[in-house]
Amino acid sequence: MQFLIVAYDAEDDEALARRMAARDAHLKLVEKNKAAGHARFGAALMDGDKMVGSMMVVDYPSREALEEWLNEEPYIIEDVWDDVTVSECKIAPSFEK
Repeated sequence: MQFLIVAYDAEDDEALARRMAARDAHLKLVEKNKAAGHARFGAALMDGDKMVGSMMVVDYPSREALEEWLNEEPYIIEDVWDDVTVSECKIAPSFEK
């Protein structure tokens, strides 16, 4: 099952510092999930030059498997992402490799 994750960062004064502190761990987990075929693509959400969130399309066998990843995602553990929306989606065949 494919899922679209849209996650906006917290807006408190320390939010960007938390993002930057958790970024390496987040990117390592993305690479692990990419190698396993789960992370399909993603991007930082921007407001000008400022990162304000993330979007990812992921592929997991079930919603429960997706939740297992979310439970270990550094941006969730470190309170970077404040507003997370998960929607089932399907990548159009023209965008598949």
